[in-house]
Amino acid sequence: MGTIILAVVIILAIIFVKESLIIVSQSETMVVERLGRYHATLKPGINVIIPFVDRAKVIVALSRGRYIYTGKIDLREQVYDFDKQNVITKDNVQTQINALLYFQIVDPFKAVYEINNLPNAIEKLTQTTLRNIIGELELDETLTSRDTINSKLRLVLDDATNKWGIKVNRVELQDITPPESVLQAMELQMQAERNKRATILTSEGEKAAEILKSEGEKQSTINRAEAEKEKEILRAEGEAQARIRRAEAEAEAIRRVSDAVKDTKTNPANYLLARKYIDMLNEVASGDKTKTVYLPYEASNLMGSIGGIKDLFKD
Repeated sequence: MGTIILAVVIILAIIFVKESLIIVSQSETMVVERLGRYHATLKPGINVIIPFVDRAKVIVALSRGRYIYTGKIDLREQVYDFDKQNVITKDNVQTQINALLYFQIVDPFKAVYEINNLPNAIEKLTQTTLRNIIGELELDETLTSRDTINSKLRLVLDDATNKWGIKVNRVELQDITPPESVLQAMELQMQAERNKRATILTSEGEKAAEILKSEGEKQSTINRAEAEKEKEILRAEGEAQARIRRAEAEAEAIRRVSDAVKDTKTNPANYLLARKYIDMLNEVASGDKTKTVYLPYEASNLMGSIGGIKDLFKD
């Protein structure tokens, strides 16, 4: 009989010791209540409590997408991946958005006693806040302002969850999915924009080509004009040089005639005029007779000039 009592006492002692010792893992904690009132927040390691008097406060936590009841509080940064929800933008476009929320419990006492269901409260607060923020933006702003939305959402959630002992570190929008009709319209718009840019580039290229072509034609015209100018200058210079040479030759001829007839009574001018008359008559006589018109002229001067030539050769 005594042996049985001793065995029972030993078993009860073992159970008492087991229930008295609680091992808390690193980065975790437990809130202990004594007779229904808050007693202590346990630290990582071995902690001693009074069995059947002290007990861990059971809270609701989210594990692998499901709500579970546990007495341990995870102090590490946690990630909540919320399901897609429908939100309406400022321009009345219904869009599906889902978000990631990174938060951390910094005050276990508040997380246990200030809110009943912490994961559900965070989820509902995130959804309503996201609807409010998106409702102030148009669809185009929603698609291009993710960083702005993330910053606003984090600030609002961090301020609202502060009294729950929560620190919201980061909020990220994963997907923003407009309706299929809007996606098709956006695709058509992007295609139109690409076509517009292509048309603009083509027109700019054609414009540049026309400018280069006109500049080339302008330069070609200038070059031709310069060439014609140089040609005319050279022709004029050539004609002037030829006239000078002819004038010099005639002057030399007149000088020699003057030297030849200076000892006679013959006028050099009459001699030269007579030679011109004779040359002209030869040209008239050798020309086309059907087209030649003979006009009367005063022959006395010609005859006098010829007489002068005769006197010249007589001497």
